[in-house]
Amino acid sequence: MSQIEVKNLTYVYSAGAGTPKRALNCINLSIEKGEFIGLIGTTGSGKSTFAKQLNALLKPTSGAVLLDGIDIWQNAQAKPELAREVRFKVGLVFQYPEYQLFEDTVYNDIAFGPKNMGLCDADVKEKVLAACKFVNLDLNLLQKSPFDLSGGEKRKVAIAGVLSMDPEILVLDEPTVGLDPCARESLLEQLYRYHKEKDKTIILISHRMEDIAKYSDRVIVLSDGNLVMFDSAGNVFGCDKVLNEAGLKVPQICSIMTKLKAGAIPDLNDKVLTVDGAVTELLKFV
Repeated sequence: MSQIEVKNLTYVYSAGAGTPKRALNCINLSIEKGEFIGLIGTTGSGKSTFAKQLNALLKPTSGAVLLDGIDIWQNAQAKPELAREVRFKVGLVFQYPEYQLFEDTVYNDIAFGPKNMGLCDADVKEKVLAACKFVNLDLNLLQKSPFDLSGGEKRKVAIAGVLSMDPEILVLDEPTVGLDPCARESLLEQLYRYHKEKDKTIILISHRMEDIAKYSDRVIVLSDGNLVMFDSAGNVFGCDKVLNEAGLKVPQICSIMTKLKAGAIPDLNDKVLTVDGAVTELLKFV
């Protein structure tokens, strides 16, 4: 049984109103526990709407989302408190999550979720410290106001606030937007370590194809609310035509390797997805 099953999922904004918009159209896919999934598409393709379906923030117009075999909305209608439990299991980090900070101290902001889960003070503290470790947040900041921190530190606090609930699935909607290259790479490496060490499922939404190619096991491609492709990162980024039709481009290193294979180095393996992989491959021909 898959950890997440999406069956004929359709969502229409303003359904029943004068100008309804179909944001998702009959999506079918399954995600296994412990996978790192990339989710790509142009603006308006349905990425954020899809993400909100996974933790019961939006109710499907039709179809279903199953978490560990259980229809999350069917159960929530029978027992409303179950929707709350789903949101503890599926943590969602929005774009610019630092805008959601509101407590008087960093500690209290990170502790907000575990406290609402009903954990005792000792367990709350344990969750807070573990989350800080994964995002590499300086513990000396815990008693400061989150509003006095730098932009990168605020981002870490906001993400730690979701990690502190120890969700089984972590959905990240453009978590690195606005960060400089060094901060972006550092954050993604920390999230990847969290994924590996705790065997957590991660779904990463990003417009940076290089990041998706580097970290993802499989990639979901959406276009105008339709599922265009769901396959391994290698297969997805090997389909230039499909991606171009969806308004997307392959990572630059993939284009370079494809051109080299077609020209000067016909024996080159052009299926590598990262710069490091390309360097290793090219050194074979030096």
